Amino acid sequence: MKTVAEDSRAPALLALDWGTSSLRAFLMADGEVLETRQSAHGIQHLPLPGVSGFEKAFADIAGDWVGRFPRLPIVASGMVGSAQGWKEAPYVRCPADVQTLARHHARVASGLGPDILIAPGVLFDEPDCLPDVMRGEEIQIAGALLAHPEWSARACMVLPGTHAKWAYIEDGKLVRYATYLTGELFAVLTKHSILGRLLPDDFHTQSDAAAFALGLRTARESKPGDLSHQIFGTRTLGLSGRLPPAALADYLSGLLIGHELVSGMAGAGNLASTPLVMIGAPALCQRYTEALAAFGRQPDATLDNTAPVGLWDFAQAAGLIASKEQTS
Repeated sequence: MKTVAEDSRAPALLALDWGTSSLRAFLMADGEVLETRQSAHGIQHLPLPGVSGFEKAFADIAGDWVGRFPRLPIVASGMVGSAQGWKEAPYVRCPADVQTLARHHARVASGLGPDILIAPGVLFDEPDCLPDVMRGEEIQIAGALLAHPEWSARACMVLPGTHAKWAYIEDGKLVRYATYLTGELFAVLTKHSILGRLLPDDFHTQSDAAAFALGLRTARESKPGDLSHQIFGTRTLGLSGRLPPAALADYLSGLLIGHELVSGMAGAGNLASTPLVMIGAPALCQRYTEALAAFGRQPDATLDNTAPVGLWDFAQAAGLIASKEQTS
């Protein structure tokens, strides 16, 4: 990727993707990233406590950019807008689109002169359904829709991760979604439960496709209420010698992802006529693609990080930068 010094275009936006464990900053022009920076100063790992920590983290990653481009608008998304963040941007309710997000932004002083506009998260809370929340994924979804407007009519977007999301788009709006604790469950079970005692120290570096497939098949063929019994099966498959220790983590991964797919695909309705889009880190998306294949489905598209494009769309909707329609 070019640096700003190597690109003839002047930056039009400074965008921040600010999560729990990391902070990424992007200088952007024409909806494209000119330069990217990353730090470990997520909201739970600030260099100082309180507001001073947010100001210092921002100054460390982007202070020289602000000095060079003092009039540059700045936007942010993610956990920085949570109750534990720099300033809370309260949730907006489904159905929501990027215009809704822009109307309900929060504004915070950066400490370097310009203010930062923070995107709100999205709340799904309907009678007879478990309430659900997202903060950050809504901007990734906006980025996917800006790049691929053909998905606005109807789409199912899967965002694998620590808290995986299955989001449903209709008429350009996020109408409902479901969160699955898949990644966090895997981490907790392998690190802090009895299951981890049978795993080799380097299990993250090994892969067993057959064990992963067994976990998927076990989930697909399960009966209601089987999950906790099947999780304990990770231990007994090892104790009985049915699986070697190095394969147990892949069985557990397949089991947890498989149960997520059973629920997510059932909630998506007629997936045969609905685009299925995956957004996330390539390695994790590949794992989900393999899992979906075992369930007889392939994603129609797989996208990497769409947060920068989504932040660009958010800035346009907030009137900070002109859209192509306004400049043509």
